[in-house]
Amino acid sequence: MKNSYPIVLTPEEKGFTVYIPDFDINTEGDDMTEAIEMARDAIGLMGIDMEDDGKVLPNPRTLKSVSAAEGAIVSLVDVDFAEYRRKNEMKAVKKNCTLPSWLCYEAEKANINFSQALQAALKRELHITDQ
Repeated sequence: MKNSYPIVLTPEEKGFTVYIPDFDINTEGDDMTEAIEMARDAIGLMGIDMEDDGKVLPNPRTLKSVSAAEGAIVSLVDVDFAEYRRKNEMKAVKKNCTLPSWLCYEAEKANINFSQALQAALKRELHITDQ
């Protein structure tokens, strides 16, 4: 699921502090680009943690509903939670599968890596491309 969440960028002596009201979290960056990247990362991490806990992601507020101190910048950050999970959650899980013995024999004889072959087949079946 992809969505755009408002953020509040507050200039500091060095860089920006970022407040993300929909998740009630803060982050920071040395410049505006890094601050926006850190906001996207914080939203992505918080979002997949919420999904893993069975919680519903908050609906984004409108820009007009976000209040900010003088000099702060209110902007939007887009986050694709499925893409964030794919790129950042790399823990391996073990799965058992069953296949005909003749196919197992041929694959072993050809030094096929079963894990890589299964991953490639699943990505193909799910229409997932590596970026």
